[in-house]
Amino acid sequence: MILPVDESIWERFWAKVDVGLCWQWTAAKARGHGVFQMNGRLHKAHRLAWEWLVGPIPEGLQIDHLCRNRACVNPDHLEPVTMQENLRRGVTATDRARMRTTCVAGHPWDEANTYVWTKPNGRTMRLCRACDRERQLARRRNLKAVA
Repeated sequence: MILPVDESIWERFWAKVDVGLCWQWTAAKARGHGVFQMNGRLHKAHRLAWEWLVGPIPEGLQIDHLCRNRACVNPDHLEPVTMQENLRRGVTATDRARMRTTCVAGHPWDEANTYVWTKPNGRTMRLCRACDRERQLARRRNLKAVA
């Protein structure tokens, strides 16, 4: 368990927290998680908040953000879980891509504008018909310009 060395560390830590529903870490972050320098080391802010307000993190467990907000340090929004459980609950890159409603050019991902291509390795890709049309037109223009 990591305890603050003195009251000034405690005050410096909590000065970086904006208390609301989530207790938002407002200072430095690494991959979305708040980080706090103490005793010459960087510590994850949510882990410090848990240890200071709840107690030690059980051996072999990680702290999961139930609110899905990595910058939150509210112990009511945190729970010690196994790495496997933390990964199972997480939002993957595939999940994030699936949640998008438009392609990178802003065209809608809807039934009329989307087709699914299956790669030779069996994986599938969602493709935008409007972007594909624009690519094909540009390709034809380039071929005519070269000829």
